[in-house]
Amino acid sequence: MELDIKQLAVAIRTIAEEKNLPEETVKDVIEQALAAAYRRDYGDREQEVRVNMNLNSGDVDVYVSKEVVEKVEHPAYEISLSEAQTRKKDAKLGDLIEEHQQAKTFGRVAAQTAKQVVLQRLREAEREIVMAEYEDKIGTVINATVARVEGNIVRIDLGHAQGILPRSEQIQGEHYHPGQRLKVFLKDVEKGPRGPQLVVSRGNTEFVEWLFRAEVPEMENNAVEIKGIAREAGVRSKIAVASNVPGVDPVGTFVGGHGTRVNAVMGEIGDQEKIDIVVWSDNIEEYIINALSPTKVTKVVIDKKDNKARVIVPEDQLSIAIGKSGQNVRLASKLTEHEIDIEAEKQESQEQQDQNVEGEVKTTETTKKPKLKKKSELESSLLASIEEHGE
Repeated sequence: MELDIKQLAVAIRTIAEEKNLPEETVKDVIEQALAAAYRRDYGDREQEVRVNMNLNSGDVDVYVSKEVVEKVEHPAYEISLSEAQTRKKDAKLGDLIEEHQQAKTFGRVAAQTAKQVVLQRLREAEREIVMAEYEDKIGTVINATVARVEGNIVRIDLGHAQGILPRSEQIQGEHYHPGQRLKVFLKDVEKGPRGPQLVVSRGNTEFVEWLFRAEVPEMENNAVEIKGIAREAGVRSKIAVASNVPGVDPVGTFVGGHGTRVNAVMGEIGDQEKIDIVVWSDNIEEYIINALSPTKVTKVVIDKKDNKARVIVPEDQLSIAIGKSGQNVRLASKLTEHEIDIEAEKQESQEQQDQNVEGEVKTTETTKKPKLKKKSELESSLLASIEEHGE
């Protein structure tokens, strides 16, 4: 079956719409395919062929480049100086002369070649369009729809492209189903053999920060800011916030009146994930105490060399400081970038109690001795009085 040029011209607009590509891009792709088809049917593979297609009339103008030489050995891509000068008076050796030809149709093999080139180039054009559109959106939150769920990977429809939500980027315990609308963080656009691969996330810390940005307008003018986030998606997050304006309460700003702001964020990531908002401090001891909230801390000892901290807490606060499965201390360590070891002050308290008991015993023994001495003195004086009276 031969390639019908006029039908192809009509199809270009349809292809442009279906592929969401500029019409000019599709036209360029078709022209490149026709150039390949022309070389196959009428020319030589070494030829330089340029094709111009008129979408209105369906005419295809072919221009074959030929080098001006003194003696022609390869007529397919060489032309003599005398012949070149009949077409271009100032032509000289080494110039390239375009020879115009018109193609009405192409054979079956050439048509198949053109089809393959068109499909390949359209895929490349789509990839370039996707890359151009989404590269600027890396690091932002966009609205998406779940296309399908394939085992641990969720395919996400982003509009003009599809992305993947890997297991590692999902929120623990969150379930997805086709057609579900959600927000995702565009993490990266990777170039792969099958085209651009858009990687999205709902489980990273940046996603939470962007959600708060949407709820806390004070972040736009830098009145308050997020200094750090430690997150275990679907379980718990700790967020360190600071105020750059005197008198502004950073924690209250992020929580919002009656908890409206933090609740809006939790509504997107799921109520099962608890959010602790603490005050950031450039004093590391104070920062660690805040990060371990709601634990009551007795003492913090910093090892600056190894970025470690020994935190001593009352015995009844030990389980709170560590948290379920070590969650609280683990997140506090991530937030403060210090390895935190929790210790109870039980041992120190016992030693202090023992010292106090010993002191009390000594005091008691010391106070009893004078009383015994006075009693003996009293008895001696009484006996002395009796003897004296008896005489």
